[in-house]
Amino acid sequence: MYFLSTRGNNEKITASQAIIKGLSTDKGLYVPSSFKDLSGELKNLVDLDYKELAYVILKEFLTDYSEKELKYCIESAYDEKFDTEKIAPISKVGKNYVLELYHGPTCAFKDMALTIMPYLLKTAIQKNNLQEDVIILTATSGDTGKAALEGFKDVDKIKIVVFFPENGVSPIQKLQMKTTDGDNTCVVGINGNFDDAQTGVKNIFADENFNKDLKEKGYILSSANSINIGRLTPQVVYYFYSYLQLVKENQITLGEKINFVVPTGNFGNILAGYYAKQMGLPVNKFICASNDNNVLYDFFKTGVYDKNRELILTTSPSMDILISSNLERLLFEISNRDSDKVNSLINDLNTKGVYKIDEDMKKNLSSFYGGYSTEDVVKTTIKEVFDKYNYLLDTHSAVAYSCYEKYFKDTKDSTTTVIVSTASPYKFSKDVLSSLCDIDSNLDDFEIINKLSDLSHTEIPNPIRELKELKIKHNITCEKDELKSQILKFLGK
Repeated sequence: MYFLSTRGNNEKITASQAIIKGLSTDKGLYVPSSFKDLSGELKNLVDLDYKELAYVILKEFLTDYSEKELKYCIESAYDEKFDTEKIAPISKVGKNYVLELYHGPTCAFKDMALTIMPYLLKTAIQKNNLQEDVIILTATSGDTGKAALEGFKDVDKIKIVVFFPENGVSPIQKLQMKTTDGDNTCVVGINGNFDDAQTGVKNIFADENFNKDLKEKGYILSSANSINIGRLTPQVVYYFYSYLQLVKENQITLGEKINFVVPTGNFGNILAGYYAKQMGLPVNKFICASNDNNVLYDFFKTGVYDKNRELILTTSPSMDILISSNLERLLFEISNRDSDKVNSLINDLNTKGVYKIDEDMKKNLSSFYGGYSTEDVVKTTIKEVFDKYNYLLDTHSAVAYSCYEKYFKDTKDSTTTVIVSTASPYKFSKDVLSSLCDIDSNLDDFEIINKLSDLSHTEIPNPIRELKELKIKHNITCEKDELKSQILKFLGK
């Protein structure tokens, strides 16, 4: 297995090299050269635990890692940092299921990949005899930032800089990032939105002079966003795991197709599911769930991707994105890996803010269904699901749940469906609580958390309960054109 760029520069590199680089030299995203078909092996995987299954899946992608190296990375990641041995348990809610991906150290699905990625990168540095220190550069709409900081803090030869929209994340998300310790961590709030942060980071990766300057100082850049295949490939595992849990619990028969509903912003999470299908996982539909920033809904409906619209700040901030970076990888697949087509489309996006796919590419989108939910619907869904099933959804997972309800109404498709959750409801406690009852505007964040716990009879996760006692370690803000100077300031250069 090797990795190549979506933009076709004929570069073929190993998994460890792709994890170090993050982004290809032609600004394309790395994709696997092929997908191993595991459909014939599913029956042998049903009784594996999460770590055992992770090895089976990841060894097909990370082929230059030895068995010992890969098992070290997996064992180091999926340990007592998670509050359940299952790592990613599945709960029945009504007729369908919720895949709970928020049992890790930062209570969000990003932990599923960002607990293993530091070990993959550390191993890659050793394998490739890298002399420079690696700077992990990350833009976050809320959850990636803390999960990456938690994973990479105090890791030797690695520094991490996280940029987030100062007014575009929840109070708990912001507090989680700002209280991170570790001498190698830097957190900066920018006066702008997530797309500004993401574009700024991409521009830094593409700035040859800046990268050359950093290299002379002994540093190279890499990314912890899902543009890095070291982030993306571990996410494939939990799609297989959820399917096999349903088989093991006799909820479906082996080989039966299921649906996945995925709340989507940057398109990484749902793309990992698509990769699982490419590897033989029996999937009927991927329901791509958007909030009011429904650029992906429009894309799946019309074949036109148009970012020329105002970004709306919602109660599901991790999805407040208009440039879905990982969609480029899907374009590569649905164009039958035609990098010329991908280049043309991305060029249109960069110059006009809009592109349109052709009819052949549209036909290759048959696995997907686009849906979106407004803020009112999200609020109503949280209350209805809690009242009916005594189950608490966070705002993003409520977007997914309501999109599934619309999908079922439109299609009458009764296929068993798994909703891929985003985060613990306690990360968005104010919006979740206000969906359930009226709240006093004078309550602080921790009083709101306690009230949500009392009302729902659910336990506050330890990583959130402990936040109250932690000190603010990072309090930097900057303009969206000052990212490079902040990096240099952090490095003391």
